[in-house]
Amino acid sequence: MNSVKVGICGLGTVGQGTYDVLTRNSAEISARSGCAIEITHIGARRGADIAGIKVSKDIFAVAADPDIDILVELIGGTTVAKELVLTAINNGKHVVTANKALIAIHGNEIFAAAAAKGVDVAFEASVAGGIPIIKAIREGLAGNNVEWLAGIINGTGNFILTEMRDKGRDFDDVLLEAQQLGYAEADPTFDVEGIDAAHKLVILASLAFGIPLQFDKVYTEGITNIAREDVEYAEELGYRIKHLGMARRTDKGIELRVHPTMIPEKRLIANVNGVMNAVLVMCDAVGPTLYYGAGAGAEPTASAIVADIIDVARTLSAKPKHRVPYLAFQQHALNDIPVLDISDIETAYYLRILAQDKPGVLSKVAQILSDAGISIEAIIQKEAPEGQDLVPLIILTSRSIEKKLVSAIAEIEALDTIDGEVVRIRVESLG
Repeated sequence: MNSVKVGICGLGTVGQGTYDVLTRNSAEISARSGCAIEITHIGARRGADIAGIKVSKDIFAVAADPDIDILVELIGGTTVAKELVLTAINNGKHVVTANKALIAIHGNEIFAAAAAKGVDVAFEASVAGGIPIIKAIREGLAGNNVEWLAGIINGTGNFILTEMRDKGRDFDDVLLEAQQLGYAEADPTFDVEGIDAAHKLVILASLAFGIPLQFDKVYTEGITNIAREDVEYAEELGYRIKHLGMARRTDKGIELRVHPTMIPEKRLIANVNGVMNAVLVMCDAVGPTLYYGAGAGAEPTASAIVADIIDVARTLSAKPKHRVPYLAFQQHALNDIPVLDISDIETAYYLRILAQDKPGVLSKVAQILSDAGISIEAIIQKEAPEGQDLVPLIILTSRSIEKKLVSAIAEIEALDTIDGEVVRIRVESLG
């Protein structure tokens, strides 16, 4: 049986998980791939002592090792990792990575370099951990036109919103627990501000619509301003708030956006809780398909990495033109469909307005929305708390262009009977 030699760079949580899965399941992996897959070189800056395997503190030694067929990049970041991957490619090695930021930001350059050298770059683990969503879009749904996709693709944010809904807790309180549990970093910005999800969304959108990776064009909004009362009002209206990545093909261009979103509670994706991930894909032929599972963790992520290693091993002898394209479409067939500015997207909205408890206030708000061509689908008017003269008005609007809604909100906020800023959350039916 032929042997395929693998070098792993980075022996942290995911690197160790990848080593464990490859060694524990070696017999089945060999039976599936038709070759013996061996880890023969590990690059770990802190060093390691693993019997029978060469270990180098210099990770670039792995990229230069003439015996290595596949380099697995698990060091993270976008600077040294980019140099490592390009070095490996230049040395004729195939690459497997779990690095979503690297692919989202530098993927176009990396794929061009790989195509020139005739090697593969596989990145299943970069999006939604162990869920094989990249393979599903790139191969399983290849006969479809993808109309839109929506994903809960950051477990930290989903854990926070789930706890706020289920236990009536405040954002800051749940974030602290998420950090204590290891779900959130000491600096949680990437998770709670949507940057991590945006990295993943741009990859999914490129696979779905055949466009180059364009991370700088993703609209990103975090969940730090979601209040407990918004979660409660959403429940009253039959919705749940999720931190959603949304990509949609329209006649005017592609929508790429990450933001808090209200989803009808009856949708399956609205019932994805805790740290779990899910991606809903709507296609013209098959209709909606939902992919659910662990979005992070040592062995769930290793599951996707090892699957990529097996795929690459199976096609080592195949000519590049016979391999699955990096971004699902042949490089020359990628198109330049424009990405829409957030002001041009169309969706429905949830509005929470603090208004003085006086006659005629609601009618003025309704008139402003009506003048902007925005219909009201539902209203909840709460009683003023004891001793206060401000009441919350909760409004669900019809679908409208964002810039029209923003203009109407500015008029509402200018009323002398309105206190503070109007809270706005986008609403998607996902029907």
